[in-house]
Amino acid sequence: MNAFEPLVDSFGRVHTNLRISVTDRCNIRCFYCMSDDHVDFKPREEILSYEEIERFAGVVARMGVNKVRLTGGEPLVRSDLARLVARLTAIDGIDDVALTTNGILLAEQAAVLKEAGLRRVNISLDALSEATFRRIARRDGLDRVLSGIEAARQVGFEKIRLNAVAIRGITEDEVLPLARFARERSLELRFIEYMPLDADGAWQGDHVLTGEAIRGLLAAEFGPLEATVRDDPAQPAADFAYADGQGRVGFIDPVSQPFCGDCNRLRITADGKVRNCLFSLTEWDARGLLRRSENGGKIDADIATLVRDCVAAKKPGHGIDDEGFIRPERAMYQIGG
Repeated sequence: MNAFEPLVDSFGRVHTNLRISVTDRCNIRCFYCMSDDHVDFKPREEILSYEEIERFAGVVARMGVNKVRLTGGEPLVRSDLARLVARLTAIDGIDDVALTTNGILLAEQAAVLKEAGLRRVNISLDALSEATFRRIARRDGLDRVLSGIEAARQVGFEKIRLNAVAIRGITEDEVLPLARFARERSLELRFIEYMPLDADGAWQGDHVLTGEAIRGLLAAEFGPLEATVRDDPAQPAADFAYADGQGRVGFIDPVSQPFCGDCNRLRITADGKVRNCLFSLTEWDARGLLRRSENGGKIDADIATLVRDCVAAKKPGHGIDDEGFIRPERAMYQIGG
């Protein structure tokens, strides 16, 4: 077998989408992702360099990966991220580089990121009230997030999405204000069900505010929502159009409506471990290969084999609802969102 053939798992899913975590560090402490204190960050020497990330992306691009998303932690706390964006956009076969950010540092960096080739940005915005924002993030910063959103609009990214984690008992009152905010600015809004990836291990199923419940709240205010055809069959969100034609809203429902059957994503953590699922209990060590001093061509082939083995081991689904479900040891910030 050619080591660089397309990445197809045992269920026929073709993997073309790579999530790259560039850091496990963050400037806020959202409870669904991190602990408030005593956070175990990796030493700097264990984090992949931009050159190592570029090399890994170049290998998987030869295997058909054409979309890359930069995540964290908070990716914008990593110094000179625009330099990495420019390196990735220059790779033959990479058609799209996107970013997921909490937005706190976006106002200062939006223009240089756009200039470097960043096409799309997802900005986390769980609440528009200061009190709820701080309850979730356990830090201040809502005003800076809103400034980051406005800066992203001003520089003209191809697509701007707002991501809102939906948590029962906390964010119900944020649903309509967030919807109005997005509609007034022609931004896409996606509600994401709260997943069992928090560092404190406090998640419970009854904490999940489901996409179905949110659709009910939106329909009561704005009229019936009409399901739309997915732009990409592998996208995680189910999109709906508002009855008045004023935009769309999406729902990522991994708990109540798993979408694993169409998943085309693989991930590499900030410390160089390849994962085939957010909830995988196994990782494949690419950093060890990237730091070997042997012939470059052989290392690339070995990386390709490692990634292929990772994809081949992918399960049919994440198994959250399975009786024997085991949470991964790593929290969201350690894996990459």
